[in-house]
Amino acid sequence: MQISQKLLDDLWDFSDPVGSEERLRAAAEDESDAGCRAELLTQVARALGLQGRFEEADTVLGSLHAHTPAVDVRIALELGRVRNSSGRADAAVSMFAAAARAAAAETLTFLQVDALHMLAIADAERAEDWTAEALGILDGVSDPRTLRWSVSLHNNAGWSLLDAGRTDDAIAAFERAKDAAERSGPPEQRQWADEALAEARAAV
Repeated sequence: MQISQKLLDDLWDFSDPVGSEERLRAAAEDESDAGCRAELLTQVARALGLQGRFEEADTVLGSLHAHTPAVDVRIALELGRVRNSSGRADAAVSMFAAAARAAAAETLTFLQVDALHMLAIADAERAEDWTAEALGILDGVSDPRTLRWSVSLHNNAGWSLLDAGRTDDAIAAFERAKDAAERSGPPEQRQWADEALAEARAAV
C-alpha cells in the first residue's frame, strides 16, 4: 500500500510544523499498514526538519525498516531536505538525485517531480535544467494534484530569475505560474502567483 497525497495534504500545515508533527505522529500510531506508517513517519521527520531539529529528523528516518518503493523514495527526499535546510547542499543534491532516480524507476511521478523540484532549489547552477525536466514530466500527467507542481516549479524559477536580475524572464515565469494556478491550484496558490507577478512587474 501507499499513503494517499490527499491524506498528507489534510495532515500538513507548512506554516505550523509543530502542529503538523503532532497530527502526523498520531496518524502513524493509528496506521495498521507498516509501509503507510513508515511513509507517515518520513513526514514526521520533515516536520522536525522544519523546526530545525535535524538530528531528531535523521533518527526518525534511520529507524524506518518497512521499506516499500514509496518509503525508500520518501526517506531519500527527507534526508535531502534535512541536509539542505542544515546547510549541506552537496549532500542534499546527492539525496534528491537518488530520490528522483528511484521514483522514476517505480513510476512514482508525484515524488519524482518533488525530487526534481528540490534539486532545482539545492543545485542552483542547474536549476533551469531540473525545472525543465520536471515540467517535461508533467506534460504527460493528467492527475490534478500532481499538476499542481507546475505552479511551484514556475514560481521558484521566477524568484531565481528575479534574484539574478532577469526581470523579463522572471515575469514570464510568474505568468506561467499564474496560468498553472488558475488551471489546477488551490486559492492560496492563485493568491501567491498574483503577488509574485505584481512584485516582479514592480521591479521593471
